[in-house]
Amino acid sequence: RSVYDGEEHGRFMEKLEARIRNHDREIEKMCNFHYQGFVDSITELLKVRGEAQKLKNQVTDTNRKLQNEGKELIIAMEELKQCRLQQRNISATVDKLTLCLPVLEMYSKLREQMKSKRHYPALKTLEHLEHTYLPQVSHYRFCKIMVDNIPKLREEIKEVSMSDLKDFLESIRKHSDKIGETAMKQAQQQRNLDNIVSQHPRISGGKKSKREFCASSDLEVKNTSPMSEQDSGILDVEDEDEDEEVPGAQDLVDFSPVYRCLHIYSVLGARETFESYYRKQRRKQARLVLQPPSNMHETLDGYRKYFNQIVGFFVVEDHILHTTQGLVNRAYLDELWEMALSKTIAALRTHSSYCSDPSLVLDLKNLIVLFADTLQGYGFPVNQLFDMLLEIQDQYSETLLKKWSGVFRNILDSDNYSPIPVSNEELYKKIVGQFPFQDAELEKQPFPKKFPFSEFVPKVYNQIKEFIYACLKFSEDLHLSSTEVDDMIRKSTNLLLTRTLSNCLQNVIKRKNVGLTELVQIIINTTHLEKSCKFLEEFITNITNVLPETVHTTKLYGTTTFKDARHAAEEEIYTNLNQKIDQFLQLADYDWMALEPGSRASDYLVDLIGFLRSTFAVFTHLP
Repeated sequence: RSVYDGEEHGRFMEKLEARIRNHDREIEKMCNFHYQGFVDSITELLKVRGEAQKLKNQVTDTNRKLQNEGKELIIAMEELKQCRLQQRNISATVDKLTLCLPVLEMYSKLREQMKSKRHYPALKTLEHLEHTYLPQVSHYRFCKIMVDNIPKLREEIKEVSMSDLKDFLESIRKHSDKIGETAMKQAQQQRNLDNIVSQHPRISGGKKSKREFCASSDLEVKNTSPMSEQDSGILDVEDEDEDEEVPGAQDLVDFSPVYRCLHIYSVLGARETFESYYRKQRRKQARLVLQPPSNMHETLDGYRKYFNQIVGFFVVEDHILHTTQGLVNRAYLDELWEMALSKTIAALRTHSSYCSDPSLVLDLKNLIVLFADTLQGYGFPVNQLFDMLLEIQDQYSETLLKKWSGVFRNILDSDNYSPIPVSNEELYKKIVGQFPFQDAELEKQPFPKKFPFSEFVPKVYNQIKEFIYACLKFSEDLHLSSTEVDDMIRKSTNLLLTRTLSNCLQNVIKRKNVGLTELVQIIINTTHLEKSCKFLEEFITNITNVLPETVHTTKLYGTTTFKDARHAAEEEIYTNLNQKIDQFLQLADYDWMALEPGSRASDYLVDLIGFLRSTFAVFTHLP
């Protein structure tokens, strides 16, 4: 800066030049000093260049040879590289397939189960597939298709299982009478067994009843192929001989369609829908079953089929109650039973009222008792049925009275109204065996001899006993006390005596063509029948074991019946006698112009006296 500020440019330049010259001299000295070494170095370098050229040629040659030799290696290495790549890809593919194959296998298994209608296992497989297998491979397109199909498959399983249930319900409806028939046979066997046990207590430790057996061991649902005929709900049962044990009612039915459908709907979260549907359908079926055929009253088979269907229905429901949890409950079943009971009783009242044959009414009563006992064995209350049987008992009594009215009419019409002649001891004992008659004087008389009464006395007496037996038959198995049975028999017998027999006797007495001899014999007959009333009392006491002294015991009114008949016969005798005397007197024919009186009585008076003599001779048999 001082050079630029001052005026010493020239001087500075001179100094600088001098400095440059000094440096040049130093450089020259140095070059001179090192020149030989430089020359030597150049010479060395030239030598090196030659060697380097040789080396280059060798390297080039070696490289060429190496390239030629390495081509095969490169090809091999390329192949190795490709193999390694394929190996890695294969390994990755195996790993992916290891994940995918179980999915495909499960899907295949699902389809197979669907095809073979094993819907519940199919549903379980579907769940495993959805929650366990598909999430592991969810990014594959086929898995997405499967996922989309799952709701459709569920719906398909739902529909198919519901279809199976409908088939089951339809089959149950068709075969309920067979199920009921079997259950009632079983109840009959049980009752017979109970009777045998009660008669022979020592064998009570014997074989267990079928009902107890069914109750003590849970009935296993048959794990049969779903394609078998059992899916229809009913298994074929061949007719057994009477000696063979009747199969349990539940043994006839394959309930697996119900269980499967219930499980499926439970798993799908639609159990309530299923329960509602099942109950609704069974209610409809109950109404159909409870609708009696219009001609049911004509034959016992009509009633039997009606009862079989009802029993079959409730046997199935009872089994469903005990083998499923909540599909049906006790309240639902009680409600159904109440409805069934009211409709059944109404139907029986209506149809039994058409029945005029006492044997059919008696068979119907036995059938109702068996029906009640069968359902009572399944826990249903049946008191109302027994109450209704007491109503039918009144009707039975009426039909018996009608029948015995005809029997009495036939006996009275066919009687000859003359004392029964016996020619030997055997005949005498036969009559005495039929009618309680004791007469020491008659026994002493030699054969042939005559009973004072005509044939209708032992016949009527025996028919009254037959009537009592018929009444007793109805009271069997009604769970009545002996007092109630005795009361029922006595009331019915009183109606027979005071109404039926009384009317028949009155009709015979009032007949236009009845003769005085017949009327006298009727008086004698009714006297003996009146005496036999105490024996009828004893007869009833013996079969019911209720003493006549017991409080509320009804007395027999037979004596009044026979007294009334006797009085009516006596009245008829007086009437007939007066008519006859009037007729004789009307024959009077006098010769008013006679000159002198006749020496003898008029003919009509002679005839009248003769008639009265013969008539009074007949009266000597009267008391």
